[in-house]
Amino acid sequence: MAVLPIRIMGDPVLHSPAVNVDEITDEIRTLVTDMFETMDAAPGVGLAAPQVGVALRIYTYAYVDDEDRPWRGVLINPVLWMSPPEPGSPDPDEESEGCLSFPGERFPLRRADRVLVTGTDLDGADVRIEVDGWRARIMQHEFDHLDGILYVDRLSDGDWKTVQKIARKRGWGKPGRSWMPGVDDLEA
Repeated sequence: MAVLPIRIMGDPVLHSPAVNVDEITDEIRTLVTDMFETMDAAPGVGLAAPQVGVALRIYTYAYVDDEDRPWRGVLINPVLWMSPPEPGSPDPDEESEGCLSFPGERFPLRRADRVLVTGTDLDGADVRIEVDGWRARIMQHEFDHLDGILYVDRLSDGDWKTVQKIARKRGWGKPGRSWMPGVDDLEA
């Protein structure tokens, strides 16, 4: 197991669609193990393969709900269906997100409250997940990474301008930027 560096906004792998996994090999199993290790070390509730520099359609997720029930897994080649988001502006207290690829910041973003995701797990078994609330938000956020979309790409114009200022100030928005969980002092 290894903690991997997490790519930061501007790295080309984060801004291009990932490709399907053709076969679950030992290399894929090692990647997924490393992704869980990296996600836990960050700490995060999800991590997509492009965030660690691998352009494959894989993401891991982990969330503990208000009743301390753990929810953890991996999706390979996921397909996402979602209900339409409620119209209106997002609530900054209830709908703010962060991202390990834009660490240390949170912005409000309206998402669909309910989703259905299908794909396969690490054993190649079919997976079907129907969730709402924060779990639905996690699924949408990680799925976006597989299509080359960061959550900051979906923000309102005012927040997008703030993102650009932050990125310039920190030297982000360029290829090759990353941070190492457990080493660099960054949080998302």
